[in-house]
Amino acid sequence: GTEVQQDQDVGARPRAWAHSIQIMKVEEIAASKCPPPSVKQFHDSKINFQLPHQVLCCQHKPCFTTKRPNTFFYVQALPVPRSAQIKLFG
Repeated sequence: GTEVQQDQDVGARPRAWAHSIQIMKVEEIAASKCPPPSVKQFHDSKINFQLPHQVLCCQHKPCFTTKRPNTFFYVQALPVPRSAQIKLFG
């Protein structure tokens, strides 16, 4: 669940390997005490996510095309500010 997501999140950053992270304690905190902005963005109940790929509906799709359909949807990740990164050691 949440622990696995935290492992993957911290392991994806250049500070630590995902397999070398050990979770010492898990507890719930209030939304106002949550430090990283990358987590605060999920506190909004009206959050929207973009579709992982774009597919044309049949009405707008041509009968014959000369190339394969490209449904890849590229989303550029926003950089996390240095002050918002999780401090693992100290």
